[in-house]
Amino acid sequence: MRALIVDDEAPARSKLRRMLGAFADVEVVGEAADGGTALALAAQLRPDVIFLDVQMPEVDGFDVAISLPDNGPALVFVTAFDRYALQAFDTHATDYLLKPVEPERLERAIRRLRESARPAARTNTGTPPTQLLIDDRGATHVVRCVDIEWLQAADNYVNVHLKGQSLLMRRTLESLLNDLAPAFVRTHRSAAVALRWVQAVRPRGKGDATVVLHSGTEVPCSRQHRAALIAQLER
Repeated sequence: MRALIVDDEAPARSKLRRMLGAFADVEVVGEAADGGTALALAAQLRPDVIFLDVQMPEVDGFDVAISLPDNGPALVFVTAFDRYALQAFDTHATDYLLKPVEPERLERAIRRLRESARPAARTNTGTPPTQLLIDDRGATHVVRCVDIEWLQAADNYVNVHLKGQSLLMRRTLESLLNDLAPAFVRTHRSAAVALRWVQAVRPRGKGDATVVLHSGTEVPCSRQHRAALIAQLER
């Protein structure tokens, strides 16, 4: 079980790492001191579980939780505050640990993780498709995936944006990204871009950014997704 520890306090990360070392089937593959770094590492390392603090600067634990894909890693919140428990389980967290974490309580959380067996690599592990068939306005369009610039969620549909054309596809953005990864990366709760078409990432205020495509199109990028996008572009 590959674990990522996310906490803005170094002593808390070190203590949890030591405690997790008692479990032979748990490997700590990374640590993050903030939510933005956590998202980048989650995309890069694909852990099976994230041990996640709630209160962190700029991007907090719940920002991280809602920014992860539905088929992403299991979540175990680790916090000094009990008042976030209900909100945590709304994110489908596997467990909620209060600091200071007791060894017996951590063992119970690990047992739950073993039972749930939710590996992070539940995304499509086959070969990504080279083309999509999109029924739009009474016609079936054959679209090459390399021609898609960006994707825009519209409830249970996705606007598939090509150069000079937009087609409406009956899929959720999450489902489509599951098929098209890793060539496409989410930049916003309702948007994703093709890495091949990204020309620049321009910072805006409060950690947000604008992704500029080669066509000149500008796509919003929220602070929750900016770090993960930059990490993918650097690979």
